[in-house]
Amino acid sequence: MKKKEMHMPITGTAEAAPDATASTDPASASAPAPEQLAELQARAAKADEHWDRLLRTAADFENFKKRAARERHETAQSTAAALLQKLLPVLDHFEMAQTAAQTARDDKLASLQAGIAMIHQQFKGILAEAGLEEIDATGQPFDPTLHEAVSQLESNDVPEGHVLQQIRKGYKLHHRLLRPAAVVVAKKPATPPPST
Repeated sequence: MKKKEMHMPITGTAEAAPDATASTDPASASAPAPEQLAELQARAAKADEHWDRLLRTAADFENFKKRAARERHETAQSTAAALLQKLLPVLDHFEMAQTAAQTARDDKLASLQAGIAMIHQQFKGILAEAGLEEIDATGQPFDPTLHEAVSQLESNDVPEGHVLQQIRKGYKLHHRLLRPAAVVVAKKPATPPPST
């Protein structure tokens, strides 16, 4: 059985009819006064000016970052090139020393050793000129900012907490630690030495 659809007029509800007295003309709505309009136009112009300035500043900053990165890279390359140019003669001298060592006889061994010592001094001089500073830890109080303790040994000769032996040299570059010195630190003997 089909239910009949009933269409009944809706009664009792009042639809809001447009007010004949209200005007739908946008021009008659409260229009801004001429001075308000001028102020809004001035603000819009200022906002456009600030937006353009922001875009230019952002573009300038991006260009600056790219230029600074490029200059840092070029500076690092030129610094490395200058150091390598100074090291090339040392490399040449080492190669000459290797050639001399292969053909050296016992009577030439002393001059070979002297040549290698000169090359070592030349190499150390170039590194020192570049700002490399050697850390001499032997006999110094242990400093964890400069030294790396690899072990401890009992000692009567060196005070406790001082470096007894330097295993590997440490280096600083322009007062900044490049590599800590590997050291053996002295400690008090477990039993006192026998008195004589």
